Amino acid sequence: MRLSLLALLLVAAPAHAETLRVMSFNIYGGGANDGKDVAETVAAINAANPDIVGLQETRVEGTVCTADVCPAAGASVAPAIAAALGWHYYDQTQENVALWANAVISRYPIGKASEHDLGVPVDVNGKTVWIFNIHHDDSPYQPYQLLDIPYGDAPFLKTGAEAEAAATATRGPAMDLLFADMAAAKDAAAVFVTGDFNEPGYLDWTPEAVAKGTHPTSVVWPTTKRLADAGFVDTYRSVFPDPVAKPAFTWTPTYDEAATDDHPDRIDFVFARGQGLSVTDAAIVGEDGPRSDIRVTPWPSDHRATVAAVSF
Repeated sequence: MRLSLLALLLVAAPAHAETLRVMSFNIYGGGANDGKDVAETVAAINAANPDIVGLQETRVEGTVCTADVCPAAGASVAPAIAAALGWHYYDQTQENVALWANAVISRYPIGKASEHDLGVPVDVNGKTVWIFNIHHDDSPYQPYQLLDIPYGDAPFLKTGAEAEAAATATRGPAMDLLFADMAAAKDAAAVFVTGDFNEPGYLDWTPEAVAKGTHPTSVVWPTTKRLADAGFVDTYRSVFPDPVAKPAFTWTPTYDEAATDDHPDRIDFVFARGQGLSVTDAAIVGEDGPRSDIRVTPWPSDHRATVAAVSF
């Protein structure tokens, strides 16, 4: 049987591609930890022009906040942010090791959350995408351990291998929950993971970055590497692969990078996976300064955000 020209064209034509801008933003209580109005957070989101945002720290820090214990307090600001944008929202209220006052906001409708509350499906023009949004434990914090910076009772570390093992012990249980939840997204057109990982990216602490003096030793950080091994793309590094030219620090715009009692780093991420997926743009969103690709004044958070444009 001979196919008609129209039939051949229909067989050969690719499915319509969707483009999304996905943002990860630790909002520091919507700025409330520093007494700022949530309108500043809304303005920062508008400047980045995303379609879906994984928010972390939607509630303020409690009156007791140490390296080991820091419960969230007050109400989530996610509903107020979503209302100001005219968007949908989902507050991730389950208490587990992968969450600390998280929420997802979206231009598109949001469906029922995964078992451990880490992800939600989003209906994008009839296509289902999933966004998983996490906030990992910051203690023990291995960059500080390698740099002999006291933080809680964590011991100091000497080698990259020690840091990798310690990071796996610190965040491995949370990643196990994430991977269990991601089974719900097996038929999705695209899957995104956003979050404050409280751990650097595996593509950042390279020998070249060490030689430049950006980081103290080479480390293949396991939390982000585990996502890469599962087929996810580090969206910022796919656009800006050189960690020396673009270190892309998200921690922290409130601190002097030359200080010896902290260390600038990239700990906030948008990861993406999907058939035919490509990353067309990525940016760090922050204060008016050299570390920001998209600059917002005033800047409301103690983290810079990251946003990526992805087609699939």
